[in-house]
Amino acid sequence: MNNLSPALIAAVAVSPLFVLVLAALWSDVKSHRIPNRLVFWGAGLGLLLNSVLPQGYGFISSLPGALGPWKALAGLGLGFCILLPMYALRAMAAGDVKLMAMIGAFLGPNAIVGTILMTFIVGGLLTLLVVVRNGSVRLLLGNLRTMLMVSFIKGTVLRQLPTVDAAPVTAGKLPYAVAIALGTFTYIALERAGQMQFLKFF
Repeated sequence: MNNLSPALIAAVAVSPLFVLVLAALWSDVKSHRIPNRLVFWGAGLGLLLNSVLPQGYGFISSLPGALGPWKALAGLGLGFCILLPMYALRAMAAGDVKLMAMIGAFLGPNAIVGTILMTFIVGGLLTLLVVVRNGSVRLLLGNLRTMLMVSFIKGTVLRQLPTVDAAPVTAGKLPYAVAIALGTFTYIALERAGQMQFLKFF
């Protein structure tokens, strides 16, 4: 194992991640769900690779290598915890949260924060693109106004936890695994090009 070159270490670790994310994307587009088996086995593989491969600064760093089991667990935990409020607000499906946790098991805590930020950016752009293409900008704005008013009434008058309920008529729905996949691949490409150094927290 210790004789593996950095490039081979990166290929051994990142290739399965790409396959797993694409499989989740395919499943979400086809059936609007991401199988638990896929994300659980994927998370286990990410933890394993970070535990047994030669140590380094992460599989997508300029000097690829494993982060170790604790940083892999931290990446898994952050991926899950950062998106958990979105699930609690009904703005994201449980499968999307678990998929991001799986990605965190491969990439570690620093990279998963950047990946989530990139996913939000890509997801927002894709949503706007779908809405503009469908000619439903006015419907989107009306839905946002309605959801904000309902959440405000629930939180202030009824003293309930605000939730993001589905609108009666959607302005454009996109499986969020599309945004997660594109956000993940974009972040990896930018990190490999040395363009994400400002996103170092841990």
